[in-house]
Amino acid sequence: MAGQQSTGTFAGTRLHIVTGKGGTGKTTVAAALAIALARQGKRVLIAEVEGRQGISQAFNVPPLSGHDERIFADKSGGEVYGISVDAKESLLEYLQIFYRLGRAGSILEKVGAIDFATTIAPGVRDVLLIGKVYEAAGRRSGSRRSGGRLVYDAVVLDAPPTGRIVRFLNVNHEVADIARVGPIKSQADSITRMVRHGTSHVHLVTLLEEMPVQETIDAIAELREAELNVGAILVNQVRNPLLTDDELAAISAGTAAEREEMVEAVQNDLVTAGVKATKVMVRGLFAQAGDLADRVELQRQEDAVLAAQGLPLAHLPALPGGVEDGGLSVLADCLAEEGIV
Repeated sequence: MAGQQSTGTFAGTRLHIVTGKGGTGKTTVAAALAIALARQGKRVLIAEVEGRQGISQAFNVPPLSGHDERIFADKSGGEVYGISVDAKESLLEYLQIFYRLGRAGSILEKVGAIDFATTIAPGVRDVLLIGKVYEAAGRRSGSRRSGGRLVYDAVVLDAPPTGRIVRFLNVNHEVADIARVGPIKSQADSITRMVRHGTSHVHLVTLLEEMPVQETIDAIAELREAELNVGAILVNQVRNPLLTDDELAAISAGTAAEREEMVEAVQNDLVTAGVKATKVMVRGLFAQAGDLADRVELQRQEDAVLAAQGLPLAHLPALPGGVEDGGLSVLADCLAEEGIV
């Protein structure tokens, strides 16, 4: 397909698995990544597996189903298709494909067997969820034997949070004691090969705060131990410091008496400019500036911790208005400018 040539670090990646601690904006970043890829003229599939309809909300489209639906088109010719994978629906489809159950499948659902299977065996549930993504990632426009073209140039998976990501992806290990042979075992083996392939990477979304950063570091160690390919660290909601380093340092430096002199000087400047400023108001402004200085310093410390992981690092700005009014487009531009895709 036509479009700008990708020169990013993960230009050769076909499966982008996006995870992150809850509240870091994982789904929003996954959506922006899909748009960034589509702007290169690619046909992209974005899939969610948690049933929250976060993708449809990000793209402001009706709720997604278990079938591919186009949710974004770019002038380059690139497109984004969305899908929401449901374990119960996937199991019914799986039983029909492998066991030709027909109407028996609906009977099993009525007696609660489907809910039992997808709840009592989480490893099997994950095989069903990723299995749908596996099928879409390998789907071709013609038969495999005739070497038909892959339907999707790239797949973005809005995966579970970091606390569950390794167990979710390591399906081969999770079903080892449940299915030693048969279609489930075969499917798990195929999924394992896909997620460990050199064209699959797990990207981690985080914030410059202590808990998300620590969870990110823990997840990186677990992913590496499970022999899964770690991609980029995507730092979301980075706030502009607004003040220069010298200004931030001046706010935090000096004695109480010196800071009070600064308050008086600023008050006089404001009054001269025609602003009715009291010392109480200016002290409040200085207190907020002090909080900002502390936050900026904390962000720098946490950013240094992330940089020490030796992985590609991208910084995405905080969006005061959310993803509305072109917010996703802003993040997509950042991902391209930061050299991720």
